[in-house]
Amino acid sequence: MIDVGEKADTRRRAVASGRLFARPETIRMIRDRAIPKGDVLSLAEMAGIQAAKSTANLLPLCHPLPLHAVRVWTEVSENSVLVSCEAVTTGKTGVEMEALTGVSVALLCVYDLTKVVDPCLELGEVRLELKEGGKSGVWRNPRASRNPLEPATDLSGQRVCLLTVSDRCSRGESDDVSGRVLGEWFRERGAAVAASGVVPDEVHEIVRHIEGWLETERPDLVISTGGTGMAPRDRTPEAFREMAAKWGGREVPGVGELLRSRGAVHTPMSWLSRSLGVMVGRALLVALPGNPKAVKEGLEALAPLLSHAVHIGGGGDHVGIHRVRG
Repeated sequence: MIDVGEKADTRRRAVASGRLFARPETIRMIRDRAIPKGDVLSLAEMAGIQAAKSTANLLPLCHPLPLHAVRVWTEVSENSVLVSCEAVTTGKTGVEMEALTGVSVALLCVYDLTKVVDPCLELGEVRLELKEGGKSGVWRNPRASRNPLEPATDLSGQRVCLLTVSDRCSRGESDDVSGRVLGEWFRERGAAVAASGVVPDEVHEIVRHIEGWLETERPDLVISTGGTGMAPRDRTPEAFREMAAKWGGREVPGVGELLRSRGAVHTPMSWLSRSLGVMVGRALLVALPGNPKAVKEGLEALAPLLSHAVHIGGGGDHVGIHRVRG
């Protein structure tokens, strides 16, 4: 095995899928739990989970990983069963092989239980749909025809406004790389970018832009990049707190704490960041650092929380499906 000891621990996630093809009458028997050997889909899900946990024992050069979660689910169509597997961990290497192993063994389980009634079965279309984590961030299979993001990280239907706070970018002297990173990340997750802008490191400019968006765009999220450090002109936190005081908002201390603790995995300088989150009206405002790499790392840390934060901030409860307001 290669040495991954120098790599940083980050949250890793992968989703894989594959299909079993059969005659429509066979698929109906699977769906109706009429296969003599038992409940095919339930047994396949259990087999896939067991297999994902045993991946390192099956593949000789695969690193053993402490999986935090494995989920296997199935979707039945007229002539096929689609099996998907999601694997999640925090570690130094990805969980693609765990997800692919889970799918493969779950499909083999469906085959084994079904062959008694139909020997003409076919397995295919096994592929990685999505991987998250590490230096590469998010990768989605360009051939994927569906969204493999679960509700916790799928931001479909949410309105987002994005603000870059930078003297140099506002004067056109520097390329707004971090702003592009923000836009790409949210669009990949289905969010609607309602507005974006670039302002200098001036409190009144930050406040003017965001308050205008709050009144006209009614965003669920406002994410800024830049101005969170210790330099004299780093004033984004002051602007956010001014808006919170003016609009009767509240600071969300855990947002800044999470961003600093996750960032410290990569550099101790993260502890000097003044990143924060505040609720203003029904919108969650998050101030991220200005470095593009820190933006990616911060978004990755926040990904499991954003949908729920918007749901609760908009008056939702702590149970059921998280729905964005209409």
